[in-house]
Amino acid sequence: MAERHWTVASLATWCALMSLPIFADAAQRVGEVTHPAVTELSGIVPSSFPGVYWIHNDSGDVPRLFAIRADGSMVKPRGYANFPADDWPGFAIDNAFHHDWEDIAIADGMLYVADVGNNENARRDLGIYLIAEPNPLYVTRARAMSFVPIRYPDQQRFPAEQWHFDCEAIFWSDGRLYFLTKHRMPNKAVEFDAGAKLYRLNSMHTDRENVLELVDTNDAVTLVTAADVSPDGRRLAVLTYARLWIFEKPRRGDRWLSTPARIMDFDWDTTAQIEAVGWESNDALLMTNEGREIFRILVSDLIAPKQSNAPAHKALQPWMH
Repeated sequence: MAERHWTVASLATWCALMSLPIFADAAQRVGEVTHPAVTELSGIVPSSFPGVYWIHNDSGDVPRLFAIRADGSMVKPRGYANFPADDWPGFAIDNAFHHDWEDIAIADGMLYVADVGNNENARRDLGIYLIAEPNPLYVTRARAMSFVPIRYPDQQRFPAEQWHFDCEAIFWSDGRLYFLTKHRMPNKAVEFDAGAKLYRLNSMHTDRENVLELVDTNDAVTLVTAADVSPDGRRLAVLTYARLWIFEKPRRGDRWLSTPARIMDFDWDTTAQIEAVGWESNDALLMTNEGREIFRILVSDLIAPKQSNAPAHKALQPWMH
């Protein structure tokens, strides 16, 4: 059977032309990050401090984090209270390098910043920065405590034969960090292949590569850009360009992508390219797009398919395997 693929441009065009079961009204716009230093918001995670969220830019930025509220307003240290708002440079992260930060997770007072962007599937320096969460009201910088190198067990060449080793989504569950892949067509970094793979990090060595373990796959979850687990640990939100999936926690093991899932499909004209997601509570999520807009989604507004491998929009079928 001939190999099929689809592009972001094709996605936008076909979503506009086809009559699709989309739920744009359920994605409520609640804010926007207007601070000029946030140029391409790539990751968001709820902080340990109530009402505060940690965010970061995509590739090309200096190593730094920002703290925001749900409406997009900045949370700054008290020493910056009298400075012009636009002068705040963010929380500098020492002992780190920003190659392609794609997502962020938090657990037990520790931030996990994923430098795992791998558009051309050729990087051999992928890994996670561990940062003790700073108090956003009292400090201006933090030091990365360590860098944990990672490697995919099924990638032997750089670039790979199949470009299935880009990652823009990580999450923490039951003492382990997980990675979700985004699949591209070989030698065509802006054209995409269907499906996603879920890997688990079993070790935290800092002096050698930590080989991930493949624990699950799903051929219908395509173009993953972010993920996060609910505060009670019972649900996994997986964000793609066109759909939000919410999977139930497996009764045994960690095959998250094989459990029943709720879904919500987005209207591209309303949400544009969605890049980050974080839980606001056990019943609501915040998601952001490349344009730095912030949307709130209620779990009750999602529909529940009969199977977790529910097909994507009919409009996307010609571009998938």
